[in-house]
Amino acid sequence: MPDAQELESYIRQKFAENVGLSVAELFSDDLTLAALITRSERMTNSVDLMEAFARTSNGLRKEYGLRVRLPALSLDTPVSKVLEVFMAEVSNPGRQSA
Repeated sequence: MPDAQELESYIRQKFAENVGLSVAELFSDDLTLAALITRSERMTNSVDLMEAFARTSNGLRKEYGLRVRLPALSLDTPVSKVLEVFMAEVSNPGRQSA
Protein backbone atom coordinates (compact mmCIF):
# COMPACT_ATOMS: atom_id res chain seq x y z
CA MET A 1 0.00 0.00 0.00
CA PRO A 2 1.49 3.35 -0.98
CA ASP A 3 1.67 6.02 1.68
CA ALA A 4 -0.80 8.90 1.83
CA GLN A 5 1.66 11.44 0.44
CA GLU A 6 2.33 9.30 -2.65
CA LEU A 7 -1.39 8.80 -3.23
CA GLU A 8 -2.14 12.51 -2.82
CA SER A 9 0.62 13.41 -5.26
CA TYR A 10 -0.69 10.85 -7.76
CA ILE A 11 -4.27 12.13 -7.47
CA ARG A 12 -3.16 15.76 -7.87
CA GLN A 13 -1.09 14.95 -10.96
CA LYS A 14 -3.66 12.68 -12.64
CA PHE A 15 -6.58 15.00 -11.99
CA ALA A 16 -4.62 17.98 -13.32
CA GLU A 17 -3.68 16.01 -16.45
CA ASN A 18 -7.29 14.96 -16.97
CA VAL A 19 -8.64 18.50 -16.75
CA GLY A 20 -5.82 20.00 -18.81
CA LEU A 21 -4.39 22.35 -16.17
CA SER A 22 -1.12 22.29 -14.26
CA VAL A 23 -1.09 21.11 -10.66
CA ALA A 24 -0.14 24.63 -9.60
CA GLU A 25 -3.01 26.24 -11.55
CA LEU A 26 -5.49 23.76 -10.18
CA PHE A 27 -4.53 23.60 -6.50
CA SER A 28 -2.73 26.84 -5.65
CA ASP A 29 -5.83 28.91 -6.37
CA ASP A 30 -8.17 26.25 -4.90
CA LEU A 31 -10.51 26.63 -7.86
CA THR A 32 -14.13 25.68 -7.59
CA LEU A 33 -15.33 23.04 -10.02
CA ALA A 34 -17.22 25.73 -11.97
CA ALA A 35 -14.06 27.85 -12.26
CA LEU A 36 -12.11 24.79 -13.32
CA ILE A 37 -14.53 24.17 -16.20
CA THR A 38 -14.21 27.80 -17.25
CA ARG A 39 -10.39 27.80 -17.21
CA SER A 40 -9.78 24.45 -18.83
CA GLU A 41 -9.69 24.30 -22.61
CA ARG A 42 -10.64 20.61 -22.41
CA MET A 43 -13.84 21.10 -20.46
CA THR A 44 -17.14 22.47 -21.64
CA ASN A 45 -19.56 21.16 -19.04
CA SER A 46 -20.03 19.00 -15.94
CA VAL A 47 -20.04 15.81 -18.01
CA ASP A 48 -16.42 16.53 -18.96
CA LEU A 49 -15.70 17.00 -15.26
CA MET A 50 -17.30 13.67 -14.35
CA GLU A 51 -15.17 12.01 -17.03
CA ALA A 52 -12.03 13.56 -15.50
CA PHE A 53 -13.05 12.16 -12.09
CA ALA A 54 -13.67 8.75 -13.66
CA ARG A 55 -10.30 8.73 -15.45
CA THR A 56 -8.53 9.68 -12.22
CA SER A 57 -10.39 6.96 -10.32
CA ASN A 58 -9.60 4.44 -13.04
CA GLY A 59 -5.92 5.35 -12.80
CA LEU A 60 -5.98 4.67 -9.05
CA ARG A 61 -7.54 1.27 -9.67
CA LYS A 62 -5.01 0.32 -12.34
CA GLU A 63 -1.94 1.76 -10.59
CA TYR A 64 -2.70 0.86 -6.97
CA GLY A 65 -5.69 -1.51 -7.01
CA LEU A 66 -7.84 1.06 -5.17
CA ARG A 67 -11.49 1.64 -5.94
CA VAL A 68 -12.85 5.15 -5.52
CA ARG A 69 -16.49 6.18 -5.62
CA LEU A 70 -17.07 9.90 -5.47
CA PRO A 71 -20.33 11.38 -4.26
CA ALA A 72 -22.13 14.00 -6.32
CA LEU A 73 -20.31 17.29 -5.88
CA SER A 74 -21.80 20.70 -6.58
CA LEU A 75 -20.01 23.08 -8.94
CA ASP A 76 -19.16 25.42 -6.06
CA THR A 77 -17.02 22.69 -4.45
CA PRO A 78 -13.34 23.71 -4.24
CA VAL A 79 -10.77 21.27 -5.64
CA SER A 80 -9.22 20.96 -2.16
CA LYS A 81 -12.50 19.35 -1.04
CA VAL A 82 -12.43 17.03 -4.05
CA LEU A 83 -8.92 15.98 -3.04
CA GLU A 84 -10.14 15.34 0.52
CA VAL A 85 -12.92 13.11 -0.81
CA PHE A 86 -10.47 11.18 -3.00
CA MET A 87 -8.12 10.71 -0.03
CA ALA A 88 -10.96 9.56 2.25
CA GLU A 89 -12.00 7.03 -0.36
CA VAL A 90 -8.50 5.59 -0.92
CA SER A 91 -8.01 5.39 2.86
CA ASN A 92 -11.18 3.30 3.20
CA PRO A 93 -9.98 -0.32 3.17
CA GLY A 94 -13.46 -1.54 2.21
CA ARG A 95 -13.00 0.06 -1.22
CA GLN A 96 -9.74 -1.68 -2.12
CA SER A 97 -10.02 -4.28 -4.85
CA ALA A 98 -6.57 -5.88 -4.65
